[in-house]
Amino acid sequence: MNEILWIGFAIVDLTLTLAVYRLFGKTGLFGLIVFNLLLCNIQVLKTVELFGMTTTLGNILYAGVFLATDILGEFHGKKEARKGVLLGFVTLLMATLYMQVALKFIPAQNDFAQPLLEGIFGFMPRLAFASLAAYLLSQMHDVWAYHFWKRVTNGRALWLRNNASTLVSQMLDSTVFCVLAFWGEYPAEVLFEIVITTYIFKSIVALLDTPFLYLAKRFRPEEADCAA
Repeated sequence: MNEILWIGFAIVDLTLTLAVYRLFGKTGLFGLIVFNLLLCNIQVLKTVELFGMTTTLGNILYAGVFLATDILGEFHGKKEARKGVLLGFVTLLMATLYMQVALKFIPAQNDFAQPLLEGIFGFMPRLAFASLAAYLLSQMHDVWAYHFWKRVTNGRALWLRNNASTLVSQMLDSTVFCVLAFWGEYPAEVLFEIVITTYIFKSIVALLDTPFLYLAKRFRPEEADCAA
């Protein structure tokens, strides 16, 4: 059941990314990056069994961010892709800080939300730092690598630059986050397993998004100028 739901969710998310781009252009992608980042950092708290392995949710929405930045880079240029990355980083940082402040308020006597909010947003500073560092590093690498491969191939082989940039960036993200968040908390072999399983599921979605990047060429709005 989980496997069918996971695959279906991935296809729906990638399809809606194209729909948002078609309807709202690059502005829609900026909003989608923020939306996906905020939700995936909540979903990552939930662990599930997929294909005989334990992993966290959030991988689908996070991989969708890579599709959004690749579309921005392909059709609007490196500057717009980096702008999307930085917008996501600033928003995630603000959301983390704001929710920490919200948790400091003393709840009313009949309040029921405080323990629920603490369970979701009571992140340790270490986890918040790990998430922000991994996101910024991996996304900046993805934008750079995407355009590096675009220059090397003279704009050909869209599938190559999409996968060569995203797969390496996902490895950076998984490794940096898990090491910063869990080093010393788990034995080395367990930490290695967490990194690998996280990367596997992110990579599956990354490979799934390649056809959607080709489809974006057909569905891109008139504002897209295919800038370098």
